[in-house]
Amino acid sequence: MLFILSNVKSPLSAVKSRCCGDYAVMMRLDSTEKQHRYHNLLHDDHANEMLEGESAGLAARVAELEVRCARQAEELLCLRSTLADALRRLNALEGRAPTAPATQRNGAYTGSTGTPTRELRLRQPSYRETAKRTSSYGSSTSSLPQRRGPQHQSTGSLQSDSPASSSSLSPAPSPSPRATPAPAHLPHAHTAHTQHHYRSRNNSTSSNQSPSPGTNNLTKRWNSTGDFNAQGLIATSRFTTTKSLLNLYSKPSQNGPILKHGTHTCQYNEEDGSMRMYLRGRPVVMYGPSDQEGLDPAKVAPPPPNKLKLEWAYGYRGKDCRSNLYLLPTGEIVYFVAAVVVLFNVEEQCQRHYTGHTDDVKCIAVHPNKLIIASGQCAGHDRLDARPHVRVWNSVSLATLAVIGAGHMERAVACLTFSRADGGALLACVDDGPDHTISVWEWQRPDKGHCIAETKCSVDTVVAAEFHPLDRNQIVTCGKSHIAFWTLDQTNMLYKRMGVFETRDKPKYVTCLGFNHNGDVLSGDSNGNIIVWGRGTNTILKLVRGVHDGSIFSLCCLKEGQIVSGGGKDGRIVLFDPEMNAAGQENVIEGHYGGVRAVAEGRGAQLFVGTTRNCVLHGDLQLGFAPAVLGHVDELWGLATHPTLPQFVSAGWDRLLQLWDGLSHSTVWSKDIEERAQCCAWSRDGSVIAVGCLNGKWLVFDPQTREQLAQHQDGTEPIQTIQYSPDNQLVALGSRDNFIYVYRVEQDGARYSRQGKCLGHSSYITHLDWSEDSQYIRSNSGDYELLYWNATTCRQIPSPTQLRDVTWSTNTCPISFQTIGVWPENADGTDINSCTRSNDGRLAATGDDFGKVKLYAYPVTQPKSLCHQYGGHSSHVTCVRFLPDDSRLISTGGLDTSLLQWLVD
Repeated sequence: MLFILSNVKSPLSAVKSRCCGDYAVMMRLDSTEKQHRYHNLLHDDHANEMLEGESAGLAARVAELEVRCARQAEELLCLRSTLADALRRLNALEGRAPTAPATQRNGAYTGSTGTPTRELRLRQPSYRETAKRTSSYGSSTSSLPQRRGPQHQSTGSLQSDSPASSSSLSPAPSPSPRATPAPAHLPHAHTAHTQHHYRSRNNSTSSNQSPSPGTNNLTKRWNSTGDFNAQGLIATSRFTTTKSLLNLYSKPSQNGPILKHGTHTCQYNEEDGSMRMYLRGRPVVMYGPSDQEGLDPAKVAPPPPNKLKLEWAYGYRGKDCRSNLYLLPTGEIVYFVAAVVVLFNVEEQCQRHYTGHTDDVKCIAVHPNKLIIASGQCAGHDRLDARPHVRVWNSVSLATLAVIGAGHMERAVACLTFSRADGGALLACVDDGPDHTISVWEWQRPDKGHCIAETKCSVDTVVAAEFHPLDRNQIVTCGKSHIAFWTLDQTNMLYKRMGVFETRDKPKYVTCLGFNHNGDVLSGDSNGNIIVWGRGTNTILKLVRGVHDGSIFSLCCLKEGQIVSGGGKDGRIVLFDPEMNAAGQENVIEGHYGGVRAVAEGRGAQLFVGTTRNCVLHGDLQLGFAPAVLGHVDELWGLATHPTLPQFVSAGWDRLLQLWDGLSHSTVWSKDIEERAQCCAWSRDGSVIAVGCLNGKWLVFDPQTREQLAQHQDGTEPIQTIQYSPDNQLVALGSRDNFIYVYRVEQDGARYSRQGKCLGHSSYITHLDWSEDSQYIRSNSGDYELLYWNATTCRQIPSPTQLRDVTWSTNTCPISFQTIGVWPENADGTDINSCTRSNDGRLAATGDDFGKVKLYAYPVTQPKSLCHQYGGHSSHVTCVRFLPDDSRLISTGGLDTSLLQWLVD
């Protein structure tokens, strides 16, 4: 038994010893493997560190290359625009005006093209030279002290269009025209006639020449593109092959006006030389001169040889529109007024205009390449051509690239935004209809754009919409009590997430949007707060309370990452660092300019500020801001031109009386007269300006000191029109109370004594004219009467044939024998608001209720008379007047509050 056990134990020992040996071997092998693995790990860590270092360096180099590529793309675009400008200038210098493509017509506003209107001028005389030349049509040659500042000679714009855009030699605008010191001396002024009709229609609310550009200015412009954020410029090959970039220079349209004539029924009586015309079924009989040859009512009179070109647009729409001020790489700011989109180079004082719209422009958006612009309009008068739509156009050639949305929009285009992360291939629009529909378009499609997505946005008002600059297919909208974050998925469906305000006070309005350098969304609201929304989320990341007293209307992200906010009530402009911490810099614009509506970054530290009182200011936070654009704020009716100098005054319901210079395109002075004005007139010797008001008052001012010289009250109804007699001894006032008041002028216009009152009209007075001998007055009324008066006795002359050979000093009465042809078929007698005759008696112009300015050959005695018709105003044209040398025509828009200056070519 023991033997057996010993034999059994022996193999166990052997097994144990063998196992121990194997274990030792395994331990040695494991130790060696661990060492190898340890060394491998050390090697891998070292390699990873090296790779991380190389990756970091590579990423930095790639980022630097991306920035350089973006800058080079920007430089190439600027060079392309420069080349386009050079080609246009060569065409102009060689006398070969570029011809328009078949689809581009100017003046017709067919809904397909922009209509640039400018020609080249190598040198434009200064204000003093012009004043000296005024002796050819007036005695006064003195100049204004304000004009002794430095003159800014235009060198044109890189994106100018020689036959189509505007630029001019202009002195710098007055520093603060709404609070300017009184000028020491002002030249004598002229009587101009403002005939108006007290009827407010609720319509929804180019170009000068430039010298050749100098090399220094061109170099400065090319280098200036570094002041712009390269991120917004194209860097993808997708867009560089598109039609829009190839169209940087396209031959501009020739802006040929429409030829139209009236076809109303007229009857000519050869026996007594009278013409019977019908207005709304009511007969109006007018007698021609005794030497008048027989007229054939069926004959068509030709249009005048002259045409109009839009030279300058005065005003800016900041009262009720947002995000409407941007800076282009060439130094032009782009904004809109009435139906005109203005490209204005403040440094060179030159303008160009896109005039393809048929009614109020309500919003604009700039493409990431900074050269393509989209502008949206509201519904207009014409049911077919004036439907709400968006026009995409080239800011270099002013050629229209696409017209989209006609038939999709209900009331107006409220918001526009180009996609930014994909090079601007998409365009999002928000309609101003009840559902505020948001739609996304592939605007470069040849079939007038293609709508890829459309849905209801909000039942509440939407005031802003922006594509995210970094996240593709992300859109942010905001408005009354909401902010929404939209995603456009691969199937072209729009999904919305509403912003969550949590326990914080929900604002009545989210008023503006912006994006910081991290891609976070910024919003300003009616409580004066700025909210930072985390990128990709709908929750609040940071809240900055009480930045402004009242609504914040603008948030501008600067190229260095700082944020600028603008207050619509307090007028403050506040600077923040990229993390939304106050930087300690701010400024307040003067109260008479209004609050801040829009802020755009300029060159260097300069900012451009659009205001709620229709002004555009420029400056910086340290030195303050000065006006670059001034305008009226409320309905505009009063207009009168200087008798000898290229100046005019305007007056409106905003209680502002403003004196403008037609050559420098600037405001000489602006005065708050504390009364709502309806009409105005210069005395014939230019010594005083008379203003008629809505409450029956009429005021007289000295244009040199702006001092009020006299004040009178005639009834409580509006004074519709004022006219001084040619001998400057009498002044006649037509009132809405159906009377014409005649006053004797004393002490060079400083005192007045009533001579009498003309009674006989059965409706309100609309227009009146003086005879050249100052003995007679003729007048029109709201019920289409044409009556004649003895100015001395203030009695009516019952027999019109007695005055058929009288020569009239002016022709502001649209109902007269000499203006029969300005009335279209089935015209309402109030459709034509204003009429005027050129000083040389060769032309007549009218302004109507449909936003049109028409030019006729004078006299317009043929019932069928062809005319040139021009758009640009988006409201009823309330007054038209020629400057004293007939080189320019001024027109005023009622609700659009604009003044347009037309060059008579």
